[in-house]
Amino acid sequence: MFPTSSTVSFFFFFFLISLAALHGGDGASHSKLRHGYYSTTCPAAEITVKKVIRKNMISEPRSAASVMRLQFHDCFVNGCDASLLLDDTPNMLGEKESFANGGSLRRYDIIDEAKANLERICPGVVSCADIIIMAARDAVFFSGGPDWAVKLGRKDGLTASLQDSNDIMPTPRANATYLLGLFQRFNLSAKDLVALSGSHSIGKGDCIGMVFRLYNQSGSGKPDPAMEIGYRKRMEKFCPPWGAISNVTVDLDPTPKVFDNKYYKELIKGKGFFNSDQSLYTLPETRKYVERFSRGEKEFFEAFAKGMIKMGDLQSGRSGEIRRNCRVVNHHH
Repeated sequence: MFPTSSTVSFFFFFFLISLAALHGGDGASHSKLRHGYYSTTCPAAEITVKKVIRKNMISEPRSAASVMRLQFHDCFVNGCDASLLLDDTPNMLGEKESFANGGSLRRYDIIDEAKANLERICPGVVSCADIIIMAARDAVFFSGGPDWAVKLGRKDGLTASLQDSNDIMPTPRANATYLLGLFQRFNLSAKDLVALSGSHSIGKGDCIGMVFRLYNQSGSGKPDPAMEIGYRKRMEKFCPPWGAISNVTVDLDPTPKVFDNKYYKELIKGKGFFNSDQSLYTLPETRKYVERFSRGEKEFFEAFAKGMIKMGDLQSGRSGEIRRNCRVVNHHH
């Protein structure tokens, strides 16, 4: 069974990188992206998206983590082309029900709402792929995190692939050594890895990502020795041995609605939720950045923004369109 919550589960994102490499993830088409892309064709594009994100966060604060995750899950499967948003058709199984996404990703309706508002003021102009990029930035900013200028000008993909998403089914067992190798394939550094892992500053995690660390780390039949004892006992209450099917969610850090650097402070204490989190502090190459970001929130914010921009540059190089409805291609049969 897979989780049914709004888990941030950032470890998913790391595994999406490998597929992007197979599908021209850093193709040349990102050279078309630029700041102010809609300044003449739809000047209100960014403020329109901002208003939708703000409204939804007021009614449901955890929607911020949900929206932020969409960028990771879209961009690393065949580039940032909103393929993630396509619904299944009789001829195509899309990405929404993949192992990584099916029970976990949520709040697609927020992107739909932003798209509908944009279609009213400038129909056929703003891509769903760009809306995802804007929405992720706004969700971080409205949670107290950094703001950054987004490059826009993406096209929406004409197809999606359940198989492409399933081929990289994620695991909570990923460690920092493995993740570093994946990042290096994209010329992303240890600093980028540690900064982007800080997306776990907001949101919740599912017990499915924790139980093996509590009871059977690396097949040892014992808990992860890197886990602080008090934290482990508290997690055992939330996540019993069969917690993987309990659909219980736990805050990823002490301030799950506020984007801040407490995530790194917790790693230093041995209170990281996922293996992919805690192992960042056990590996010397990444530990130094955990320590730096724990001391300097400003440096973390700057590094996170840079990482998000780099991720937004991942493009498939495939042909695309501006979808009128993010869930279907324009000329579907």
